[in-house]
Amino acid sequence: MTTPRAASGRARLLLVLASVAVAFAAADTYVVVLALPEMMGTAKIPIAELQRAAPIISGFLLGYVAMLPLIGRIADLRGRVPVLVMSLVVFALGSLITALAYDLPSMVSGRFLQGVGGGGLVPATLALVADIYPADRRGLPLGVVSGVQELGSVLGPLFGALVLAFAPWQVIFAINLVVGVVLAMAIRVGAGARAMSGTGPAPSRAADDSGPGSRPRGWPDLLGLLTAVVASGAAIITMVRPGSLQRDLTWGQLFIPYTGDGRWLTPIGVIAMGAGLVLLLRCIFARRPLVDVRAWSRHLVDADLVGALLLAVALGGVILAFATADPEEQVFAERGPWYLLGSLLATIAFLAHLRRAERPLIPRGAISAVPAWGSLLVSFFIGAALIAALIDIPIFARTTIYRDSQLLAALVLVRFLVALPVGAVIGGHLTRRWPSGVVTAVGMVAAAAGFALMTRWDEHALEHPSANIALVLTGFGFGLALAPVNAALLASTDDAVHGVAAALVVVSRMIGMLVGISALTTIGVRWFYQSNMDCLDDHPGKTSYCGTQAALAQEHTVFFGAAGCALVAALLALWLFRGAATRGMDTKELLRSAG
Repeated sequence: MTTPRAASGRARLLLVLASVAVAFAAADTYVVVLALPEMMGTAKIPIAELQRAAPIISGFLLGYVAMLPLIGRIADLRGRVPVLVMSLVVFALGSLITALAYDLPSMVSGRFLQGVGGGGLVPATLALVADIYPADRRGLPLGVVSGVQELGSVLGPLFGALVLAFAPWQVIFAINLVVGVVLAMAIRVGAGARAMSGTGPAPSRAADDSGPGSRPRGWPDLLGLLTAVVASGAAIITMVRPGSLQRDLTWGQLFIPYTGDGRWLTPIGVIAMGAGLVLLLRCIFARRPLVDVRAWSRHLVDADLVGALLLAVALGGVILAFATADPEEQVFAERGPWYLLGSLLATIAFLAHLRRAERPLIPRGAISAVPAWGSLLVSFFIGAALIAALIDIPIFARTTIYRDSQLLAALVLVRFLVALPVGAVIGGHLTRRWPSGVVTAVGMVAAAAGFALMTRWDEHALEHPSANIALVLTGFGFGLALAPVNAALLASTDDAVHGVAAALVVVSRMIGMLVGISALTTIGVRWFYQSNMDCLDDHPGKTSYCGTQAALAQEHTVFFGAAGCALVAALLALWLFRGAATRGMDTKELLRSAG
């Protein structure tokens, strides 16, 4: 592996901007938690049919997780900055579509694009850290990136609650649009006149103008720009359908369907689709296109699009099986077995493809080192434990002291939130001095201890300052473990595969979160019903009291399971990270330091 040079001022600025983008995209993962009822109203879905709105959430997760490995591989081939910018553009486009959405398909389409764009930021940013810093100095910046990523996950519901207190749900995604565009422009300007190269690890090396994706100097494609304005303007009008225009005798004719009652089979809809088709053709054939579709298409092929699609189907089956389930009744959805069967078949086809492909999505031997594949396994169990904190701590607060305020219940996580980035930064610093397995294990043992304290909470626990000990200890423990996991992965893989490797570790954590929340919640619900029946047998007629006690038993069960997952992650890290030279030492010296 090559050793990156010390970070320049421009490189550090890029890393800061990319980290902000990662935090904002992570916040969007959970931003719909509070906005979902209003979004269901816009899509004309009754609030009693909550399961019909599941694609709004699972669509984002599908885009975020399923396309991550492909985007990570493109970041290895094309470069970090181009992928960061394009990911933000896709995220902004998805935000625009979601803000203008008028039915379930349009909402899901927008959320899927948001997921694709938001997910693409993570592997490119982690790979950027590996490009900028040598192995013995990556711990702290990796801790910062990991901290802001989890910070965003917790801030999402708070951000949504704040906006919804003053504005309709569409404003959330309008803000996303503005932030995405501003960050894309800032990163592009911060990268200088030339983007960083995707062919080598050193971020300071300029891109080769003759390489793929380069464009001749000169004026941009003015015709393409005009077509983009017409296409976007007509599409916005088609989706919004302003009442003043519809009532006008002349302009109203633009909204009369040629057939049926669809919006897109109207004159204005046809204009939008026609202009979009012309824009696509210009991007393919123009000498200086707005978006070099030909170059990006070559990168898709070089990154193994077929393998990426097979892996996306495999991951998508797992996501749909768990994300669409009703945890009060089942671990995975009614169609879950079929989803999982499809996932299994796609996985078999993917593995066979990796053996035959000349340039596979995951290069042969890319994650063969024990710390490399071990980081995926450890990340899975960290995700399974982490989701319990993100979801069940606010649920506990809502069940006990904040029964009438979702916002105040969500604010309980602030105590967890403050400790997590602090732990992430300290964990990154410790990774420079201690073995990554030891730092990860200490963090996860601390998180397990915090969960163990939560299993002793009663209905008045959050009213006492002592509850802060469990919240801070758990948040600090998770933060402590984030950086060394990424450090072990990046130190055990080649520079040329850092993007796809970083994508895989994020995918593993997300899958762990999905499986963990489904399994732990289902087990907890069973304890709820059992505890409720036992309580009613002992206290006949005290329905409210028994309901509260049963809810406490359910949350205690989830916290107990999360503590178990955290301890499994700690043990695996001690065992699997022994050979990770995250301190810039060789294996013998690292093992000698670990005793």
